[in-house]
Amino acid sequence: MNITADGIEILRAGALTTVQDLGRPGHAHLGVPRSGALDEAAHRLANHLVGNDPGAAALETTLSGLTIRALTPTVVAVCGAAAPIRLDGRPAPWSAPIALNAGQTLDVGPAEHGVRSYVAVAGGVAVEPVLGSRSTDLLSGLGPAPLRDGDILPIGRAAGPPRPADTYPVTVAVASPPDGSALELPVAPGPRADLFPERAWNLLTAAEYAVSQTSNRIALRLDGPPLPRTGPDTIPSEGAIRGAVQVPADGRPIVFLADHPPTGGYPVIAVVPESALGLAAQAPPGARLRFRAHATRWAP
Repeated sequence: MNITADGIEILRAGALTTVQDLGRPGHAHLGVPRSGALDEAAHRLANHLVGNDPGAAALETTLSGLTIRALTPTVVAVCGAAAPIRLDGRPAPWSAPIALNAGQTLDVGPAEHGVRSYVAVAGGVAVEPVLGSRSTDLLSGLGPAPLRDGDILPIGRAAGPPRPADTYPVTVAVASPPDGSALELPVAPGPRADLFPERAWNLLTAAEYAVSQTSNRIALRLDGPPLPRTGPDTIPSEGAIRGAVQVPADGRPIVFLADHPPTGGYPVIAVVPESALGLAAQAPPGARLRFRAHATRWAP
């Protein structure tokens, strides 16, 4: 990738802004999580709009947005969590290419629906890759550190012209319903479902949970009724995947996200398919959530 002499400056980093691409799969044997964008559909769309390849690195914000200044002319797009966007103080479009001249500022305000916005820059954020990825991994500490005010990020050469989209997938409205209804995540029985009684599965797929304030890029943590079990609170550590619904000793389920540990010592009662994890990533603290069973009968 050819690097420009200039890039973008982070004027306001917000609560948590990280560099994310599609992650670094294939290193679990080294104890390295996959990491990468939590809402892959939004990340891919933002890259599409500015003419990037799908795997180009972009910025992932959390709840409070960010402000950047272009140090060279470029094109950006903001997707994912819906938020007010301003170019030099004037309203700018969401999920559309935005041309910035050198010196212009783009502000992404607090998320109004959803949690995470994705800011793609033509050419991609060109920080140095680690194990083949530019993603920030909050668990292992690999990749660039979370961004701070004053950071300057290099950008690559644009791979192609901006590509506006007439139609595109949007998960945010479903993940953060304006009417306050509960988000539904599909689940299938997990590899350790046999360590739970049938009533645990019935409770998991019937109860309503609330997204905890302690949720992060590692896991979606939930408050609600604890699940009973017939097996031990802990098991010998074994491999874990994104979407695993693990049940710690307190009985309250958590859903593993991109920065999850490669192994875990709590039993996994269910698994959320990867196609639905964008919904989980965009569920704000306090959101109501239900698990919807793929099958109608208990199948440990």
